[in-house]
Amino acid sequence: MSIAQIVAIVIFVAMFVVIISDKVHRCIPALVGAALTIGVTFLLVMREPQAIWNTLNLGHFTELSFWIPGASHAENTVGINWTTIIFILGMMIMVEGLGDAGFFRWLCLWLAKKVHYKIIPLFIVFMIMSAFLAMFIDSITVILFLAAVTIELARLLKFNPIPMVISEIFSANLGGAATMSGDPPNIIIGTANGFTFMDFFTNTGVVVWIAMIVMIVVFYFDFRKDLKSTNDNTADIEYPDPGEAIKSKGKFITSTLIFLFMVVCLVLHGQLGWSVAFIGVITAGLTLIVNGKNSFHLLKKVDWLTILFFIGLFVVVGGLEETGVLNMLSKLIAQITGEKIILAIVIILWSSAIFSAIVDNIPLAATLVPVIKTLSVTQGFDLEVLSWSLALGADIGGNATPIGASANVVGTSIVAREYHPITWKSYMRASIPATVITLTICTAYIIIRYVIM
Repeated sequence: MSIAQIVAIVIFVAMFVVIISDKVHRCIPALVGAALTIGVTFLLVMREPQAIWNTLNLGHFTELSFWIPGASHAENTVGINWTTIIFILGMMIMVEGLGDAGFFRWLCLWLAKKVHYKIIPLFIVFMIMSAFLAMFIDSITVILFLAAVTIELARLLKFNPIPMVISEIFSANLGGAATMSGDPPNIIIGTANGFTFMDFFTNTGVVVWIAMIVMIVVFYFDFRKDLKSTNDNTADIEYPDPGEAIKSKGKFITSTLIFLFMVVCLVLHGQLGWSVAFIGVITAGLTLIVNGKNSFHLLKKVDWLTILFFIGLFVVVGGLEETGVLNMLSKLIAQITGEKIILAIVIILWSSAIFSAIVDNIPLAATLVPVIKTLSVTQGFDLEVLSWSLALGADIGGNATPIGASANVVGTSIVAREYHPITWKSYMRASIPATVITLTICTAYIIIRYVIM
């Protein structure tokens, strides 16, 4: 192992350890790691300034194929995946516009009214809505609004909101695995390998909704005794009006239309020949135009620290790839799996799931994408099969623990602040069996559909 490889590994591991410690925002270790990668690995040790240019990928912005690749859907190169970053930024701006217009709160209350505020139907509908919304927008936003409304309805109807919030968190993480736009690891995997929204939806989306049906049944039998109201005087309850959530009817309508436009563009971007970065720019632009003077307020609310985290992360992972560390990892996995595709599927899916239960799945996905691409070339494995295995493992594995995904942390924090804390024991009593069942379904699905059939 060369000095450059050792340095790149030390920087990456140190970054990971600090991120896991959760002592500072994850963007700080990512940016420090990026600076060390450029200054120490590339310049001091390797003495290759070209590696910096290769990793920064700034030349992409001037290439028409980056914005409108046509039918080719060119793969992203080593280093910063600007397609992922621009698309996520565009989605963040659109989501802030939707939230500011009252869209999410209105949707939650409207659905609650449609099921006549009955707890079990509400439980099922909120699980489905959580999974569906997470297919298009980040699960953190979904849980942020859904958990808050769930607690409001729990106070009104006198039931324990914890089982419902846990099921909503699980559904959001599961639903995010169904599409390319649903979870950051999927965006990274999709943009790096030239996949489209429909590629994900017709592959991971199928098994996600099979698992979703199973999870509704599992959580129903697990929580049915807890989902009971202690209020006998339901006739005296004054239910909230969904219309009260709408702050401005004009903004509500235009923000909803922009969201629907974004969904259509994502579904058809393969046929349109547009990159998801281009869709992100259009969506963000329309949102800012519609909000006029309020645009600066929306931009201030965007999570810019997460954007910086992505940039730093991609640079550090670029250091691993430029020094050949990821190629070494690929060879190690190839030695273990040989030519056995089933063993490769099981290792990638379950190992990524286990790691995602403990650490952030974004750096995990960014690290393993080049690895599975190398495995595909050297071992002859189908890249799509490896990609679906990685996506499902990284997205679903985070459900197992309260810190496995950002949505878990947000949801449990809201309940702790408004109701009472969800302990690790109470969370994992429900989440671990459900996660194992879901991953087993995914493993069987991939093996049966892509290997046996």
